[in-house]
Amino acid sequence: MARGLSIGQVADRTGLAVSAIRFYEEQGLVHPLRNAAGQRRFERADIRRLSFLMISQQLGFSLEDIRNLFAGLPDGRTPTKADWSRIGRAFREDIDARIHGLEQLRDKLDGCIGCGCLSLKACALYNGKDSAAKRGPGPRYLLGDSAPAVAAEPAPAPDP
Repeated sequence: MARGLSIGQVADRTGLAVSAIRFYEEQGLVHPLRNAAGQRRFERADIRRLSFLMISQQLGFSLEDIRNLFAGLPDGRTPTKADWSRIGRAFREDIDARIHGLEQLRDKLDGCIGCGCLSLKACALYNGKDSAAKRGPGPRYLLGDSAPAVAAEPAPAPDP
């Protein structure tokens, strides 16, 4: 009986295409052994690595981000719970920062896009005379820059 899992078995277990698993191998993210016939043989722990990798990419992490996290995992042995916990703590900090940014964006956009208020003076997307350009590219006020203070319009004079 062959030792380890074939690439097809790993693909079935992870839901990844065989070509994706080969790509991740080329990128140095998994390290299957080769049997006497030259076929890849994966450890069961590779299923966890590939699953973590797949979810991480779905969350927007780059292969370089994931590679840096995987650098903390041991080579030559199955990662332990302590190994994964260490990786998880580092990963959590980044996820928490992303969640915070997304919550801020959501809260700013709640009443913004398509609101029909026609109040450009109060709109976080409005950039009159391109005044935010000196702060950098993008929607500066939605990215956290404070909008310039707008003078309040004078109240209409009372009817005599």
